[in-house]
Amino acid sequence: MDCIFCQIVAGTVPSYRVYEDEHAIAFLDIAPSCHGHTLVVPLQHAAELDDITAGDLAMTAQATQAVARILRSKLQADGLNVQQNNGAAAGQLVFHYHVHLLPRWSNDGGVSLHRRGETNHAELAELAAFLKS
Repeated sequence: MDCIFCQIVAGTVPSYRVYEDEHAIAFLDIAPSCHGHTLVVPLQHAAELDDITAGDLAMTAQATQAVARILRSKLQADGLNVQQNNGAAAGQLVFHYHVHLLPRWSNDGGVSLHRRGETNHAELAELAAFLKS
């Protein structure tokens, strides 16, 4: 299993999970573009939008909505960007379908997936625990 997200789903690679159900998981991005940057991933591998089944897509969308509500509520975000990249030319780095949720605040200066933050494991663990509470 070469896919890092499949390894995270299987629990063989650690992650900062904030949500999971029978179809999808959500975890904090370890190189966040902003505070609370979260990835929503279906449990079943599909490289991109063209490959995911309609059922898994619908269930991932429901999980995305649930996680978006958690982020908006817990982090008191003023808005939220939802981004999904397909193919290397579109900026996809991990070839397992996933959705980026990027909490936004008024006057936050903007967010770009191409501008990545440093990994702070203590901060990510604390944030994951808060979001799951």
